[in-house]
Amino acid sequence: MTESLLHSDRVLNVGTLLWGVLLIAVTMAVHAVGMPATRSVAGRLWTRWPPRRGLYGGVPVLILGSWMIVGVHLVEVIIWSAFLVWRGALTPAADAFYFTLCQYVTVGSDLSLPERWRLLGGMISMAGLLTFAWSTAVLLTLEQRFENAQLAAHRNAARDATTSDAHSGTPGRAR
Repeated sequence: MTESLLHSDRVLNVGTLLWGVLLIAVTMAVHAVGMPATRSVAGRLWTRWPPRRGLYGGVPVLILGSWMIVGVHLVEVIIWSAFLVWRGALTPAADAFYFTLCQYVTVGSDLSLPERWRLLGGMISMAGLLTFAWSTAVLLTLEQRFENAQLAAHRNAARDATTSDAHSGTPGRAR
């Protein structure tokens, strides 16, 4: 049974599998550059414009970080779709991008690849799952930093108010 799977072009095309592994590696390499860049840009922005007191003080940095993550994912989708066009698996480029995007976010597509390239549909989804998990971790890291900065700003404001009350002679709040 296993031997028939390995030697059947209809079930497993080793060449397609190797292309898929290479494309997943490229996808992860792009992500390995994009995610630290996202954290770095957000960190520099928070240093320059720390979250102020208030509910929405650091939200612009979180939004920018989210858009950077989306941009990295779109670059990865473009790489996969460019490969599909280059190898003649899907044309026009708009169809290749649509198919790749739908597979990448694991929604699935109403388009399908030729039999020789069909295996890539699942491998695109695998790349998407791996990178979305990584992106989620980065976004949660940014959000945690935002929350910590807000809590620190709130504590500092409360401490400043208490100190100000103590210096002015007005009764302060008990802690």
